[in-house]
Amino acid sequence: MNHDRALDLVKDALTEIVPDADFTAIGPETDYRDALDLDSLDFLTLVERLSDRAGCRIEEDDYPRLSTLAGAAALLAERS
Repeated sequence: MNHDRALDLVKDALTEIVPDADFTAIGPETDYRDALDLDSLDFLTLVERLSDRAGCRIEEDDYPRLSTLAGAAALLAERS
């Protein structure tokens, strides 16, 4: 999976959790968990969806990389 496809996958999964998410206000290195006010259950839902859709296992050690759009996209592009 290339970086652009991975970024779209992250944004799509986030939009399902936060339907009114405004990605124009979130930079690639912005912590979207704070910007979108995701709680821990929302974040775990995101992790599960990304893992399922990308077809890769996401470990708890990977969670810090999932805090930004750029980091999440890079992780998914590397793993799938």
